[in-house]
Amino acid sequence: MATKTRIKRWLFAAGALGVLSLLLVLLYEPVTPVAPVAAPQPSRPAPAVADARPAAPAPQLARPAPAGVRHDYIVQAASLELARGAVIKAGGVVTGDLGIIRAVGAALDERELAKLQGAEVPGLRVYEDAEVTASSISVLPETYYPTEVDASAMHKGGLSGRGVTVAVLDSGLWTEQGPLQRTSYGRDHRVLAQYDVILAREQPNAYKSSSSETYARNIDDPFGHGTHVTSIIANAAIATTGRYQGVAPGVNLVSVRVLDSNGAGRYFDVIRGIQWVVNQRSRYAIRVLNISLGAPVRSHYWEDPLNQAVMAAWASGIVVVTAAGNAGPNPMTVGVPGNVPYVITVGAVTDNYQPNKLSAYSLATFSSAGPTYEGFVKPEVVAMGGHIRAYAPDDGTLALKFPLWVDKKFTDFTMSGTSQAAAVTSGVVALMLEVSPSLTPDQVKCRLMSSAHPAVKPDGKLAYSVFQQGAGLVDARDAAYSTATRCANQGLNVALDLAGTTHYGGRANQDAAGNFYIMAVQNSAPAKRGSTSLLGGLLGGLGGVVGGVSNLVSGVPLLGNLVAGVASLLDGLFWDGSPPSDVAHTWSEGYTWSDGYTWSDGYLWSDGYTWSEGYTWSEGDMSSGSTVVGPAKQN
Repeated sequence: MATKTRIKRWLFAAGALGVLSLLLVLLYEPVTPVAPVAAPQPSRPAPAVADARPAAPAPQLARPAPAGVRHDYIVQAASLELARGAVIKAGGVVTGDLGIIRAVGAALDERELAKLQGAEVPGLRVYEDAEVTASSISVLPETYYPTEVDASAMHKGGLSGRGVTVAVLDSGLWTEQGPLQRTSYGRDHRVLAQYDVILAREQPNAYKSSSSETYARNIDDPFGHGTHVTSIIANAAIATTGRYQGVAPGVNLVSVRVLDSNGAGRYFDVIRGIQWVVNQRSRYAIRVLNISLGAPVRSHYWEDPLNQAVMAAWASGIVVVTAAGNAGPNPMTVGVPGNVPYVITVGAVTDNYQPNKLSAYSLATFSSAGPTYEGFVKPEVVAMGGHIRAYAPDDGTLALKFPLWVDKKFTDFTMSGTSQAAAVTSGVVALMLEVSPSLTPDQVKCRLMSSAHPAVKPDGKLAYSVFQQGAGLVDARDAAYSTATRCANQGLNVALDLAGTTHYGGRANQDAAGNFYIMAVQNSAPAKRGSTSLLGGLLGGLGGVVGGVSNLVSGVPLLGNLVAGVASLLDGLFWDGSPPSDVAHTWSEGYTWSDGYTWSDGYLWSDGYTWSEGYTWSEGDMSSGSTVVGPAKQN
């Protein structure tokens, strides 16, 4: 399909304006979700699309054709005869009768049109003979996830992420930008900049100095993942229901390519991409950075060079949203850079092909879970990530590898993963920043978590632990209007962390049976290097602890509270790594978290930490800056 044809189709869908709005309510079967690296599964039908609300047609005002060149018009009057006579008297040509509306078709040039418009004819109106297009081209499918995270409700109120720029660090952006080239409020060229890190590495002269380079060249997306992620965030096309297909259709975009045509990348490229975003943040007003990629954890979070770059971006004032990874449901499977305690790490929820039915939502089994090796609860939140439909190239590696999941009619592709969930959350963050532009990254994280809805069983206990669902399912409207403060990243200092002077542990621990839980922590002086107060005086044969140790108080009474009182700290915190429960549950709006969000706090890291078997590190593996790390890949 030609580029111009595709662009024309999308623009028509986004505008939905014309004399005739011929919208058909279609039955369709969305393709089954497939992760970029997973084998396809059989498709399942979705409910019929309903509630089509076509936009009201705008009146067509007649514009004159040049002298001697006739254009087509529709001339209406109080009667068919008056309309025909008025055209003939003006010197025009009657092209046919439209008696059903008391009108005629007419061919008029500039002078004839002016003469006709000056005539005193009862009921005279002149319309351009506007073009109409087959409705099957303009009817776009519903994507559901904007509604499922309450973003569509904000769109109705005129909020779309306008004025916020989201940078997407991924596999690039398709040259046929389609519904991504214009915002929901009509701004063209919303893609402010594109930067190909791989090209810059392979061809050092590909870009001018940053001060003179416009970054206006298309970088393309040979893999397809980057366009898919970007579309989830920003697609401004309108579905049959009248709702936008993207979460934040009014945002501006910056695309940075760090993954190759197979969806793989290098630490060097990803770090260079983050560095470029930080350097250009003021130029393009970048407030959000979406990182839907990951690598295995091979060191403490503060020692990993990619994590250091992510922390620097957070410290610069950019809200970093990253995917938890697709290695679940086992614990301790959150990868780099999702294991950075500061950033917003996102797990995935699926609606199980029952859109907008809360009781059908469940945690996706592939969604990686915490805690991190340093004891931090991850992910912070979850978002829709199962069988996510979005605009993507039909000639990319993903489309060629999984042709069954390509809808060529609408140039959509369906994927599942925490990559998609992160993109949904980045869109939500953009909406929050439109409402409250002055929010800091820590404040955004606090409000996003405090407004999330956790899955709760009928007995009121959590259906999934905080290590699986964090604070719960994101809610755009509740997050945007939250007034919560000081509920995220408390006790952490990213500047000191980056300087290498102070590092932190979280509150997660593991008991002798392998269960993970949140420790009850009391204020006290930090434990000293080599201290035996924890192991000798408290845990005995418990097998070690992760995070928060430096602030534990020695003495048997605390051990009793810590172990016996665990269930009362936060229901559902125990988890042995088993798959998510199938027990019925709801995504609660009224769940009260015990002790605020102290489970997201950090504490000074102590050299006296003793790791349990699952946390053991080889000192030789992480002793120098030459540590070998694996390649980054999409999540």
